[in-house]
Amino acid sequence: MSLLSNIRGSEDIKKLPPEALPELAKEVRELIIEVISRTGGHLASSLGATDLILSLHYVFDTPRDRLVFDTGHQAYAHKVLTGRAEKFRTIRTKGGLSGFLKRYESEYDSFGAGHASTALSAAAGMAAARDQAGENYRVVAVVADGAMTGGMAWEAMQNVGQLRTDLLVVLNDNQMFISQRVGRLGRILTKLLTLGTVQDAGRKAELFLNRFQFWGKNALRVAKRARVLFFPGMIFEEMGFTYFGPVDGHNIAELTEVLGYVKSLKGPVLLHVVTKKGRGYEPAEDSPTEFHGAPKFNVETGELVSKSAPGAVPSFTSVFGKTLVKLAGKDPRICAITAAMPEGTGLDLFRDTFPKRYYDVGIAEEHAVTFAAGLAADGRRPVAAIYSSFMQRSFDQVQHDISLQKLPVVIAMDRAGLVGEDGPTHHGVFDLSLFRTLPDVVVMAPADENELQHMLATSFDCGLPVLLRYPRGKGFGVPMDPEPAPLPLGRGRMLREGKDLNILAIGNRVHPALKAAELLKAQGIDAGVADMRFVKPLDAELTGRLAKAGPLVTVEDNALAGGFGSCVLEHLNSAGIYTPLLRLGIPDAYVEQGKPDELYADLRVDAAGIAASAAAWLKKVR
Repeated sequence: MSLLSNIRGSEDIKKLPPEALPELAKEVRELIIEVISRTGGHLASSLGATDLILSLHYVFDTPRDRLVFDTGHQAYAHKVLTGRAEKFRTIRTKGGLSGFLKRYESEYDSFGAGHASTALSAAAGMAAARDQAGENYRVVAVVADGAMTGGMAWEAMQNVGQLRTDLLVVLNDNQMFISQRVGRLGRILTKLLTLGTVQDAGRKAELFLNRFQFWGKNALRVAKRARVLFFPGMIFEEMGFTYFGPVDGHNIAELTEVLGYVKSLKGPVLLHVVTKKGRGYEPAEDSPTEFHGAPKFNVETGELVSKSAPGAVPSFTSVFGKTLVKLAGKDPRICAITAAMPEGTGLDLFRDTFPKRYYDVGIAEEHAVTFAAGLAADGRRPVAAIYSSFMQRSFDQVQHDISLQKLPVVIAMDRAGLVGEDGPTHHGVFDLSLFRTLPDVVVMAPADENELQHMLATSFDCGLPVLLRYPRGKGFGVPMDPEPAPLPLGRGRMLREGKDLNILAIGNRVHPALKAAELLKAQGIDAGVADMRFVKPLDAELTGRLAKAGPLVTVEDNALAGGFGSCVLEHLNSAGIYTPLLRLGIPDAYVEQGKPDELYADLRVDAAGIAASAAAWLKKVR
């Protein structure tokens, strides 16, 4: 019988002798590799953090002691070790385990996490709540080095240093972010590693420990074992943290011993742990970026099953990347910015083609947007490629630094709409509602991959702040025009004329709307379809003409609250045009994970759902 079969939580882990822990870690990794090879998911980070997570549960009294993870990319082992091993095969599937941490999924998930750089703030709040209540449980924040590039992490650091509350921060340094390590922090951590010799370590450790009034031969022995170094002026020390490390994150015996001592220290403590992404699975160790958010793969060979074959339908992301390179080849002012996601946003091609015009700012979306504003203010034509759900963080920067100043910055929002298996933390269903409220901006969404290339050209041509949103995944297989060309600003297009009703569709719901029209035709309902293209400026002439012709149906993959349908209603109200109107889109609820086609069908915004909803509604309003 395997060790893992008897593990339901930290109490079961603590029953094992220390020498059995490496074998348990091996079994956890084997389960993660087997399952993710079939479902896809965040593999490399979770494999790298397995030994660390096991050690934390072994040493700390979880769930009473709080473990707070940053993003959850690294937390699959946490799920497996906390009573969810049997259900782990359902991860990232409809009705199954979430790929991220969920408070309502397990008492061990002390704080939900999907976006980076939040763990320190949440852990600080928990520590403050504990202090107010007079409790004595421990709070541990497990923060990957990439998340430390986010400004929110440093805001929390200075606050914790000021509070002087008891809090352990475990810096999981896997020596890269989602892609390659960037920024000054990466250099600092690298310097700590390269300078981390044990020369005179005993004297430095003794001085360090004496400074914090923590005496004892055992402590000094463990400090030497952990290779504790004290550097005057070191950044973490200056922020009020007791710094330990670097420690080997795959030596479980050392980890448990060090954690056992540092957990009793008072005040803020930072333990620097060095791990390797993909640990225990050679293909993931060799290609950690490919196996960060891995699709299905062959366990034996490491070959990614869903790699696009030659001639396959291109993804929206790849069309964006290639079009941007084409346009930048003609305009030397064009430059590109990513927040640590060059491959995910398709900017890796731009990076390799125009390295001097490419900027990776780390996981710092707010900075990325204002950085782009600065570039635009001095004559550049920047595009910041950021996932839709990550752009929520930068609303103020878009409003204050771009829109208010009318700067020609292009915000390319990948992963708009329902992204599928990553679930509610990553669904990009609020961007239309957020950004269409701002004056002097253009908000548009392509119906397909061909329209995307033209909209990108439009973005640079119009000279205004632009929010361009497009979905994850493959396009619709439409023919691609040879060259991108600007579209008429604020003008939609009729794809199909109708007599009984007209469907106004935006973005990736245009093609399902066309299929819905065919289904309605079979029911004797003549439905027209318009590809509206622009949410702002809305095509007032086309909208008004179709509204006067009869009932309207709006379809979007954004929240109905404040979205495209609301925009149409507002315009008709202002224009004094009254006609029955049905809005279809994302309801006022968070959408859980599942395959996009499953989710769109459940929400009745796939072709069949659009047709059924429109037909039933039309009977009521005729």
